[in-house]
Amino acid sequence: MLIAALFGTFAFALILGMPIAIALGASSAVYMVLADIDLAVVPQFMYSGMDSFVLLCIPGFVLAGNLMNGGGITDQIVRFGKALVGHVPGGLGLANVTGSMIFAGISGTAVAETASIGSVMIPAMRKSGYDGPFSAALTAAASTVGPIIPPSVPMIIAGTLTGLSVGKMFLAGAVPGLLLGLGMLVTVYILARRRNYPRGPWLGFGELARSSRAAIWALLMTVIILFGIVGGYFTPTEASIVAALYAFVVGLFVYKGFTLRALPGILLESAVGSGGLILLVGLANVFGWILTSEQIPQTIAAAMLSLTENKFLIILMINILLLIVGTFMETIAALIILFPPLLAVATSVGVDPVHFAIFSILNLMIGLTTPPVGVCLFVAANIARLPLSDVIKGIWPFLLCNGMVLLLVSYVPAISLWLPGLFYK
Repeated sequence: MLIAALFGTFAFALILGMPIAIALGASSAVYMVLADIDLAVVPQFMYSGMDSFVLLCIPGFVLAGNLMNGGGITDQIVRFGKALVGHVPGGLGLANVTGSMIFAGISGTAVAETASIGSVMIPAMRKSGYDGPFSAALTAAASTVGPIIPPSVPMIIAGTLTGLSVGKMFLAGAVPGLLLGLGMLVTVYILARRRNYPRGPWLGFGELARSSRAAIWALLMTVIILFGIVGGYFTPTEASIVAALYAFVVGLFVYKGFTLRALPGILLESAVGSGGLILLVGLANVFGWILTSEQIPQTIAAAMLSLTENKFLIILMINILLLIVGTFMETIAALIILFPPLLAVATSVGVDPVHFAIFSILNLMIGLTTPPVGVCLFVAANIARLPLSDVIKGIWPFLLCNGMVLLLVSYVPAISLWLPGLFYK
């Protein structure tokens, strides 16, 4: 009865289009009222969920992304992508994926990447002769690279929940992220040849050199963050502050994309975005406490282990569960609720914790572009001014590609663990 009320309210709130944080809070409140639990525990669990030093990374990385984007970095990244691969069949589509791979080292979130890259690339692709559903679907799919290549907000959340090294996860995500991007490049090329999509002119080595010099500042941010953490020069939280300072200097003095007068607006946008994420963490912690008190995660874990203790089948069941959850639940909420119990199941059959974190996050990223509630699909459809149904028709080749990469990352641990093994002995 109580669990039915909890999930019923949550589902109803999502159907109404409420933000995921409000849906979590409303369903938790309904449960507590029906169970006659003092609502004073709500702020207590919200505070305990948000009271983490590692979570201070989020405002820093969000600010860094907004500063770099406000500084004109998106245009420079797209320019580099066009100069590099724009002359190949499907060149603008390839530039879209290339731009997302570079932008991934700045935003750390898929939705931000869809909005930033999409606002530039979707109109440009449609103007050049690409159909709208393909342009929007590709932009949404390519954005899933963002939270895999460091820095990554979901990895920060996973580290907060379990104590896993954020630095190790950042390193572990690099190769799978590149593999995901490569898979989408191949998919775009194949579709471009079959559908006879246009190619742009070769812009010459001079333009390639000029655009690469402009884009190198974005790549340097990822290098500074990654090797600063791995080298022990600063913690992930300190890395986010270094990234924000770096983005401020580059955006103001190198790209000259904003002025000091625009800085208050960027700070306000970053504060609102960060506040929304941290509020979501707090309310998801309340929801997670209710599930734990009802022993839902333990029941899921016991059910899985009762079916089999085979490592490969457990990985398959976890992937199927997360793919289903990712189609209707926001990534951070899903991580907070499901990551700890599923980690316990995975490690009990011999899966490395960092490896588990990477394929779980990759799984939930794919969920952002999976119908019916893929958030990135909504953002891309809104930019392209298309019905969601049209974008859904265009997403299936990319979902197939991303699913193949997911299976590869899930069943070949070396893809995730090779880089951490080099730096962490």
